[in-house]
Amino acid sequence: MSGWVYIMASRRHGTLYIGVTNNLVRRVHEHREGMVEGFTKRYGVKLLVQFEEHPTMPAAIQREKQLKEWNRAWKIRLIEEQNPDWRDLWDDISTP
Repeated sequence: MSGWVYIMASRRHGTLYIGVTNNLVRRVHEHREGMVEGFTKRYGVKLLVQFEEHPTMPAAIQREKQLKEWNRAWKIRLIEEQNPDWRDLWDDISTP
């Protein structure tokens, strides 16, 4: 079973959240709709700005832990390498 690591933001260069899931569409939908209690709901983190698929959940979890240890500048650089405009990638993953 594959896993996904994703980064969500409140706005460009705003509050960032890094998560891991086995179902990216479901999990991002939960964040966007405020169904997830805690950090993302409290800080209005609803924009999907970066994501990566990994072959297994353990690999995804390892990558999530790695990214959470990175400093903010490295995280921003990762986002901007793939998504320089900080476009919300929700439509990319939610439409068939």
